[in-house]
Amino acid sequence: MGYGVFIQLNLGNISNQINTEQITNLDQINLLLNQLSKNLDIILIVAGIIFVVIAIILSIYMSKVIVYPLNRFLKSKDEEKSTEQIEMRKILLHTTEGIIAFDREGKIALINPAARKLLKISPEDNSFEDIFHKYDKSINMEKIIYLDNWTSTTEQVSVDGINLNVLFSPFRDKKDIPAGVIAFIPDIIEHERLDNMRKEFVADVSHELKTPITSIMGYSDTLLEGEYDEQTQKEFLGVIASEARRMAKLVTDLLELSRIDNNKKKIKKESFDLGKLVKDSQAKLAIEIKKKNHQVENFVTADVPPVFADKDDIQRVVLNILTNSIKYTPEGGLIKIYVGFVYNDAYIKIIDNGIGIPEDDLNRIFERFYRVDKARSREFGGSGLGLAIAKEILDKNGGSIDIKSKVGEGTEVVIKVPTKE
Repeated sequence: MGYGVFIQLNLGNISNQINTEQITNLDQINLLLNQLSKNLDIILIVAGIIFVVIAIILSIYMSKVIVYPLNRFLKSKDEEKSTEQIEMRKILLHTTEGIIAFDREGKIALINPAARKLLKISPEDNSFEDIFHKYDKSINMEKIIYLDNWTSTTEQVSVDGINLNVLFSPFRDKKDIPAGVIAFIPDIIEHERLDNMRKEFVADVSHELKTPITSIMGYSDTLLEGEYDEQTQKEFLGVIASEARRMAKLVTDLLELSRIDNNKKKIKKESFDLGKLVKDSQAKLAIEIKKKNHQVENFVTADVPPVFADKDDIQRVVLNILTNSIKYTPEGGLIKIYVGFVYNDAYIKIIDNGIGIPEDDLNRIFERFYRVDKARSREFGGSGLGLAIAKEILDKNGGSIDIKSKVGEGTEVVIKVPTKE
């Protein structure tokens, strides 16, 4: 078979290679799934409305919608294959778990995109050995295929430092002769990634709060321990006030993210004029623009209909992007603001000739606490949460944000907001 990213089910070849019979009964399948639940810490299976939850309580249900139809598909007659093919393709394409069926010779008979992704399977990998021996040569298909009907086995493979527990189960043909092996790969990579992100987030929050607190305590102790002239006291108090404001902004941003994450933030959508919102936002930042002697040019490229979103949310995003352009553009810079309409979305395009963002950092700028230059960000009062909040807000409102940038040339930000409910 030709194996692409999507499943190609050559039913004629499969029927020649595998003369199978479905795993014999629900008790056997139930035992297989129970064994699977014992060996895995977390099993997440999602496939449209078919896959909802896999757990011990639902093992019989899952046996009906996964293992039973998979094996029935492998042994179905030609006249039954068309409908079976459609149903199995839906299941295999949309599940986040990896599923691979090998024939008696160890060649791939069925494989879904999730399996290719989880095990990093290349187009050249066409057999059991190609896939698993690059991780562990001790995994032997011959031993698996001759397991008893009522048993399965789990082997651990390490992919990019992440351990995956792969469940192997043999299946037999009508004459009860071993016909192949099914491999089931749970998607715990996303879980581990999210867990690592959580740990990093806690560490970042601790660090970001500790820095201003340390500064405030240091300057406060200094003032309390000695006598200083009025000018020095003002300077010290200025630092304390600045760090306190920075800490307050960080806490505000964290609370905002928490509300968004927990769906506690109420989205109050309404129709409003996006062009007017941009002008109002620009007016709010007039003092900052004047301080840096920036020139701002405004353009309306089309007859823009009213947008439909949470007005306060969108203004927060626009203010954040404009503030970044003002801060990270050297004095006397040029900022161009375009408002236009394309398809069902209105858009705001903000272009500056500032310091720019390195290409390697562009794919991470929406991560929480990620900053291209931490020292520079702290100098300008940045927390590393602004763009993360902007993206979350736009996602909730059905919009989007895209950023292009070149170091030394400037940055272009495009914000899209829907015009229809």
